[in-house]
Amino acid sequence: MTHESRLKATLSTRLAPSASATNPAIESDHSSYDLALAIAQAADDRKGGDILLLKVADVSYLTDYFVLVTGFSHVQVRAIANSIEKTLKDDLNRMPVRTEGQSEGNWVLIDYGDVIAHIFLEKDREFYNLEAFWGHAERLSFAALQSAAAPGN
Repeated sequence: MTHESRLKATLSTRLAPSASATNPAIESDHSSYDLALAIAQAADDRKGGDILLLKVADVSYLTDYFVLVTGFSHVQVRAIANSIEKTLKDDLNRMPVRTEGQSEGNWVLIDYGDVIAHIFLEKDREFYNLEAFWGHAERLSFAALQSAAAPGN
């Protein structure tokens, strides 16, 4: 399966159009969710580990979702960040508002406004522990989302 077809398959698990048409808040959240899934898929394409989506919209005004990803070397962290930026630019015509930490490669933050991607080295992810800090946020495991979207499920 090509990257583009995987992305389309992932994004095809949309809410029914009638639900979003009657409630603009659902549509806004839904497009943020699609963006978070696209980021997660791009990270997965570069073998990012322990990919987690945190829905922080209900507990923070900063953004709708965080996508947390573990990289296992500085080079991999940067490669994951580059993959996310390239995929979103090419497939969704989205450019980040800002990117931080790319040169160091310990923790790269890519801010798309409604979704913020955090790509960490394993030790930095454990140290900063955003999952605990945002403990009231809804947690969505990317691996579980992929399994649910797989054919036959």
